[in-house]
Amino acid sequence: MFCEKKVFTQNIEDMKKDMKSLVFATALAMGSLSPVLASPPIFHDGIMEMIIAQEFTEINLDQLPDTISKSLEKDHVGAVINKAYVNDEAVYKLEVTFSDGTNSELYVDAEGNWIDM
Repeated sequence: MFCEKKVFTQNIEDMKKDMKSLVFATALAMGSLSPVLASPPIFHDGIMEMIIAQEFTEINLDQLPDTISKSLEKDHVGAVINKAYVNDEAVYKLEVTFSDGTNSELYVDAEGNWIDM
């Protein structure tokens, strides 16, 4: 009986240590997240946000400047423009299908310079 009581109290002591370790690890994890959650992440400098917020008007593909078509042929061989849009700042939004079958939106100015997102 004495041996069973000793084993039982030993198990309780081990459980207490495990619980203390668990509580400490949880507190440490929560504390390490607070600096990350306190400041909002900055993904860009706001330029793309302004471009996307602007109104784009759909245009016919034959209204695209030749510089844009040539830039697309040079930089994205085999890509096909599905739709084209323009805003008041002469920034063009292109809905493109690439040669591998993937679709994307590309932004380009009238001179054919790509605008990174």
